[in-house]
Amino acid sequence: MTTPPYPSYPSYPSYPEDLERPGLVRTGRSTFVRPIRPEDADRLVAFVGTLSRATLAYRSLGPVVRARDDVIRRGAHVDYLNELALVALAGDEIAGLVRYVRDPEEPEHAEVTFTIRDDHQSEGFGRLLLEHIAAAARARGIRVLEADVLADNTRMINVFLGSGYRTEAGPPGQIIHFEIAVDPQAQAVARAERREQTAVRRSLKPLLEPRSVAVIGANRDPLTIGHEIVANLLRGGFAGSVFPVNPRAERIAGARAYASVRDLPEPPDLALVALRAEAVPGVVRECAEVGVKAVVVVSTGFGETGVEGRAGELELARFARACGMRLVGPNCMGVVNTTPAARLAATFSPALPTPGRVAMSSQSGPLGLAVLDFARRLRLGFSGFVSVGHAVDVSTDELLQWWEEDPGTSVILLHVETFGDPRRFARVARRVAPRKPIVAVHPGHADSTVSSLFAQSGVIRTRSLQELFDVALLLAHQPPPPGDRVAVITNAGGPAALTVGACAASGLCVPALGERTRQTLRPALAPHADVSNPIDLTPTATAAHYRQALDAALADDGIDAAVVLFMPPLADKPDEVASAILDAAAARPDKPVLASFLGGAGVADLLHRGDLVVPTYTFPEAAATSLGHAAAYQTWRSTPAGVVPDLAGVDAERARTLIAACAPGPVPAAVAAELLASYGIAVHGSEPGPGPDAFLTVRADPVFGPVVAFGLTGTTPTSWRTSPTASPPSATATPARWSARCGPPRCWTAGPGPGVDLAALEETVLRISAMVEDHPEIEALELRPVRLLAPGDGVAVAHATIRLADNTAAGGSS
Repeated sequence: MTTPPYPSYPSYPSYPEDLERPGLVRTGRSTFVRPIRPEDADRLVAFVGTLSRATLAYRSLGPVVRARDDVIRRGAHVDYLNELALVALAGDEIAGLVRYVRDPEEPEHAEVTFTIRDDHQSEGFGRLLLEHIAAAARARGIRVLEADVLADNTRMINVFLGSGYRTEAGPPGQIIHFEIAVDPQAQAVARAERREQTAVRRSLKPLLEPRSVAVIGANRDPLTIGHEIVANLLRGGFAGSVFPVNPRAERIAGARAYASVRDLPEPPDLALVALRAEAVPGVVRECAEVGVKAVVVVSTGFGETGVEGRAGELELARFARACGMRLVGPNCMGVVNTTPAARLAATFSPALPTPGRVAMSSQSGPLGLAVLDFARRLRLGFSGFVSVGHAVDVSTDELLQWWEEDPGTSVILLHVETFGDPRRFARVARRVAPRKPIVAVHPGHADSTVSSLFAQSGVIRTRSLQELFDVALLLAHQPPPPGDRVAVITNAGGPAALTVGACAASGLCVPALGERTRQTLRPALAPHADVSNPIDLTPTATAAHYRQALDAALADDGIDAAVVLFMPPLADKPDEVASAILDAAAARPDKPVLASFLGGAGVADLLHRGDLVVPTYTFPEAAATSLGHAAAYQTWRSTPAGVVPDLAGVDAERARTLIAACAPGPVPAAVAAELLASYGIAVHGSEPGPGPDAFLTVRADPVFGPVVAFGLTGTTPTSWRTSPTASPPSATATPARWSARCGPPRCWTAGPGPGVDLAALEETVLRISAMVEDHPEIEALELRPVRLLAPGDGVAVAHATIRLADNTAAGGSS
């Protein structure tokens, strides 16, 4: 077809790889969505050939007229801008197709059509493809998708009406005309999230609660990976069938072996692959052919080997998704689920976790071995553990959605090296974190962007694996403290001083006890005991003294938590002291109690009594650090979530017109000022305000996409300087959470100086965030200087620069 000219929009001369996306339909079936390619011509003919007369009638809005094959083949040739078609794959075949064609007279409108193969109708392909085509159309300047639907095509009508997008339907008749606004309305986002959560959980069930498991590459020799996986499955009490696969063995670890996946008596839900890297693709293809639903690739030799290995594992993931399978790995150590519904130990780890309420996702296979061993020594029980390896398919945010609804999980731990989709991670984490604490460790301690992403999502970021488990030990067994006020109870002054300092460093305070509490304690304790705070019981303290002191401290309305220190060399009978601590903790379950029995071996065992556990730490600093993290988390959780603000004075249509008229690269200053004005931000010269000048930027982070950052310029004294505060734009959409968790910046309170209008700066950040979200063409932006004026006077932007991305090289964005 001849493409009409659209001078206001860039061309897309190359195939847009950024539109390739894995997808899940409502039933949990996995698929792969991508733009159609010229080489799909024969596949497109085969797809049309499978359609029933009824489906063809719905597609053609009337009598069935079968098109010639050469006409159908032309449908595989699109320009990816004014005409775009996306296909959802089922194996090597097309399961569904959506296509839009831009209206040359109204370039912001496009006609859209959907075709779903008969055997995949009612699975949710229509809604999935609508979400994908809406995002692609929005990025290409299309605001409205128009569709004509026969009045009795109730499935398609329900897709439009149930999408959450704003829709307008024509009057009832034989054909109904729909207009669908593709702006991401809150209702559309919420419904898409619910659909995604349901689909993710259904797709992960064969992975985490399989009915049968095959181990491909099982070995007769103990201490080999394939043998240990089989042995662990059997030792762990897995209730389903275990199928070792090895063509040269009859039995492995006592279980009958089979020559190949094709020889199994039934298609297993889950297959673990422990073979050489070059053999993996062929085996995964066999798994797809026999109907395996999930695959865990333990094998190494993929992305860690270089560019070719990375390309190979991505192709493996694309194939698996297109065939309806989920894939974990490669380069991982397997999956563990200790819940009674699963009892799955599909791993080669020699240390299997005891059942508990902590779940963990780790991106490092070798690290997982140490993690499980360390957890056993800490007596920290796990509900689940997934080593995602290179995470080419199953991701951390999907596991969050599984554990979100798992009644056996109360704390979620993450070892995260890379983010597949940071915005989705932040969105899911913000939903999960108010209900279940998420504790994460991520390499790169100085990365302010990662810290901001975690902080605004409610994720507790720790600096080391040791700290990760210290925090988990607290949150798995004790409630987060209702505040930051800590009582320290000790029988030695030195450790108490260290604890007080560690509390201060962790954002906690050690206040004086109330007068009534002190009056209660004075006659009950030894004559030389100090009843202020810390409560020093002296080296002669008995278990009874510890019980009385802890009871009184927890009853004090000015205390939110207690850290109990005990020096065994100064007093004997640690078992009696431990019992006293457990009794006091049981009497006040609303306030956390932590302990440090310095130098005491095996003390952790003494502080367990059924479900009641008081976490104990070798050194008191670790207890204070863990408590500080828990208190900050509770502050975030108790802060109102806020709402997406309704920003006055925003004219997104005007901004879209301005952007469409600009070429890629720097935007002229006058146009940049107009663009900002369309979002309620005035650019004009002004005199410096009473406070320091600030800057506000948007930069394209290679991991997180556009990131909003602000900080102070260097025009004021050094004491006012600070590192920029940064966040993905979507994370700044709730002012209450943004202010409470990120703070005001340190510079606002560092040192003497006049007040500034922080609320106006907040609103400016939110307006920039909204502009970047609405217009992904904005690649970079800088406002410098931003004059910080007195409270009530707002801010003044003196200079602005904006740069637009060159989408012709990247093939656009979605």
